[in-house]
Amino acid sequence: MESYLNENFGGVKPKHSSHEALGRWRKVVGVVKNPKRRFRFTANLGKRSEAAAMKRTNQEKLRVAVLVSKAALQFIHGLAPQSEYTVPAAVKAAGYGICAEELSSVVESHDIKKLKAHGGTEGLLSKVSTSESDGVSTSKDKLASRQEIFGINKFAETEARSFWVFVWEALQDMTLMILAACAFFSLVVGIATEGWPKGAHDGLGIVASILLVVFVTATSDYRQSLQFKDLDKEKKKITVQVTRSGYRQKLSIYELLVGDIVHLSIGDQVPADGLFVSGFSLLINESSLTGESEPVAVNAENPFLLSGTKVQDGSCKMLVTTVGMRTQWGKLMATLSEGGDDETPLQVKLNGVATIIGKIGLVFAVVTFAVLTESLFRRKIMDGSYLSWSGDDALELLEFFAIAVTIVVVAVPEGLPLAVTLSLAFAMKKMMNDKALVRHLAACETMGSATSICSDKTGTLTTNHMTVVKACICGKIKEVDKSSNTKSLFSELPDSVMTMLSQSIFNNTGGDVVINQDGKREILGTPTETAILELGLSLGGDFQAVRKATTLLKVEPFNSAKKRMGVVIQLPGGAFRAHCKGASEIILASCSKYLNDQGNAVPLDSATIAHLNATIESFANEALRTLCLAYIEVAQGFSANDAIPEEGYTCIGIVGIKDPVRPGVKESVAICRSAGITVRMVTGDNINTAKAIARECGILTEGGLAIEGPDFRTKSAEEMFKLIPKIQVMARSSPLDKHTLVKNLRTTHEEVVAVTGDGTNDAPALHEADIGLAMGIAGTEVAKESADVIILDDNFSTIVTVAKWGRSVYINIQKSAPLTAVQLLWVNMIMDTLGALALATEPPNDELMKRTPVGRKGNFISNIMWRNIMGQAIYQFFVIWYLQTEGKTLFELKGDNSDLVLNTLIFNCFVFCQVFNEVSSREMERINVFKGILDNNVFVAVLGSTVVFQIIIVQFLGDFANTTPLSLREWFSCIVIGFIGMPIAAIVKLFPVGSQ
Repeated sequence: MESYLNENFGGVKPKHSSHEALGRWRKVVGVVKNPKRRFRFTANLGKRSEAAAMKRTNQEKLRVAVLVSKAALQFIHGLAPQSEYTVPAAVKAAGYGICAEELSSVVESHDIKKLKAHGGTEGLLSKVSTSESDGVSTSKDKLASRQEIFGINKFAETEARSFWVFVWEALQDMTLMILAACAFFSLVVGIATEGWPKGAHDGLGIVASILLVVFVTATSDYRQSLQFKDLDKEKKKITVQVTRSGYRQKLSIYELLVGDIVHLSIGDQVPADGLFVSGFSLLINESSLTGESEPVAVNAENPFLLSGTKVQDGSCKMLVTTVGMRTQWGKLMATLSEGGDDETPLQVKLNGVATIIGKIGLVFAVVTFAVLTESLFRRKIMDGSYLSWSGDDALELLEFFAIAVTIVVVAVPEGLPLAVTLSLAFAMKKMMNDKALVRHLAACETMGSATSICSDKTGTLTTNHMTVVKACICGKIKEVDKSSNTKSLFSELPDSVMTMLSQSIFNNTGGDVVINQDGKREILGTPTETAILELGLSLGGDFQAVRKATTLLKVEPFNSAKKRMGVVIQLPGGAFRAHCKGASEIILASCSKYLNDQGNAVPLDSATIAHLNATIESFANEALRTLCLAYIEVAQGFSANDAIPEEGYTCIGIVGIKDPVRPGVKESVAICRSAGITVRMVTGDNINTAKAIARECGILTEGGLAIEGPDFRTKSAEEMFKLIPKIQVMARSSPLDKHTLVKNLRTTHEEVVAVTGDGTNDAPALHEADIGLAMGIAGTEVAKESADVIILDDNFSTIVTVAKWGRSVYINIQKSAPLTAVQLLWVNMIMDTLGALALATEPPNDELMKRTPVGRKGNFISNIMWRNIMGQAIYQFFVIWYLQTEGKTLFELKGDNSDLVLNTLIFNCFVFCQVFNEVSSREMERINVFKGILDNNVFVAVLGSTVVFQIIIVQFLGDFANTTPLSLREWFSCIVIGFIGMPIAAIVKLFPVGSQ
């Protein structure tokens, strides 16, 4: 397995780019559009790089600590005289022969000598009061006793950050700190010159603004952290197969206790420290703990298993010896707890666009401060008081500075990104309810952009509830029906054939037949294994009797590259025999004989081969998975180190397994097609089976191509380029074929690809895809860790739901008005930065002296302001709503780009509404807003610049702002709609309201 992965995937580059590449990409995305980012801060790639470096450092610390601790412990044990171990009284009283610390030291130090001193694995089984066959007792008192003596399998978690920590972090923003300083000086100077409370108004106003921003920001981030913590807990819900009181059952890894017998297979994560009890071909990947990529062979000679490592090949039974913080993983995590905090997906900061807008805002802030300061100096020079400066003058300068800083703050908008992050968090929570666990936030939006889905067949498109419905044994084809007496199906065949069939089914399996706690027979294993075992039992076979009559010498677990599984057994008389099963045409190709109806092994002739191939094709055309069973006599002297034969087998028979298509899959595939998403089936099954299922699901259409993996991989790059768009089904595919297909779709054809996977070998394809979708039920832990989204119910319809949510997130970001991030930033700058600059520079007029004083209790936002605000708000709301609903009809828009044209019109109308509203806002009560307008050069320049930039954005920066050029008629309409706001504003001003 390891050599296969290294050979085919050793040079595969991951989809996650380097720091430098990420930086370049972000610059591009930042300029074009980046609606999912936070807009409060600019990106800090340096900080992210430091976090990555910290992670690498921690991994190196782990690796060094593991090696050093092993060496040190072995050295100490080598020097120290071996004194006899004394069992503590409390442990002895509880019925155990060893304490938790001694157990931990055996595995931690990999001390074979100490293990032998305790009687080896068998001795430890006895000392912790367990057995390989029965496991620990499920008596409540005994389980409680184990927990008290040996502990529980939970790690100390870092304490969740409180709300006030997020408040403190929000206060670290530089612009807020500057504003806070302004507030402080404003309070000091104001109170000193005008007294309390009048002199404190401005300063307290700034403080209130700061607190509002801080608490909104902290609340958002705190809720996001809680959301991420919940998702993290969901990700850690891992179950394992455990034997307790003689029954195999599924338990959470957090419920494991010392003495438990855990069943591990390919792709499983080792849930605690322990010892190998029995198993075959076990290879453990310890890279997560030691950093070493080479797998470690674990067997009776090297029986030590460490928590956090993963099973790369083989299977075994494991005795749990150490749990929780006593495991080596737990101890090392405790020493590294001071490492930097991981940046959660929900805390991604803005880059590109916000940096640019922030700089523009800074320029306008400086200009504003300069203009206001210049006006103060000019006034004092004209008054002849430029040599005498009072506290009022200082307060005025401070106010100018506060205005400038405020412009910087509002230039980087807060409302839109808050909506973005809340929309994403909401989507993640809802997707969890819809059986999809999002591991990486970016997958939410990316899935909404998916153009291609490469789906597995088994368990995703089908129910994964398999049953054998047809069988061809010794050339006799029979239909298997549960309602009929299956035993009588092959009653005409000799007993020797039925014995050989039972031996093949019950020995060459990764499953098991047990009696559960209710006293009923239960079949454990994969759906395929379960179906085969069910056939063996229905034919009258006895699983336990067959297993006891033979001895397993070597097991080669199913391999998706070889598409076969094999075992070598020793028979009661001492002879050796190998059994294999797997893909029918592959196993049949390795056979030279077959069992005839007399029970004799006779050479395969062309007629028999043709008959068997026709049977395989017939079964496959009925959408049945086909497996071939075969055996070979092995020469004496076979050892576990010898390879299992691959040729010269005798064919026993072929079985056809029915795996029904899931309800709703055909409809979901149709939805994908109408949404512009191409669904491809990638499976290891026979091509005829794959085509039959694909037709039933609606995947294989007229003109679509079905191809086999061996044929696909022989194609040249040019041939692949032409073929891939037509491929709808790939059968008999290997992990390399799947990876190649995904890579070509992403790079050569520039598609956004989602890929499903459940096995360890699917990890490279999941990692290569834009969105990796792992199966929550059938998926291995290795596959889940490589995925972006975990489909909790293994259902294809859920994948379609994820795509739907992904699109919904993007639409929700733009729900209030169909404006992109760049457009909203531009409008924000018009309303806040440019508007402030234009209106703040209006010179005072004589009319101000005719108004009554505001008074001490007067509201800052007066009734007059509320009247004007509501008038414009209602008009602009009506304009946007009407254009959104009736705009296409009004402007007679048709064609593929009608949506883009409409969105551009809405954007343009909205901007011109703001432009003319700025003119109307020059006077709060007077109808004539044009009086003296040309005297204010800054206002005219700002207004003119806004219009010029708007023309450039719409007509020439389509890719940047997501707009399209408009016709003269459309431009005229936008200007008219914006201008109508002015007479409306004038009419609104006629309505009398109180000044307060």
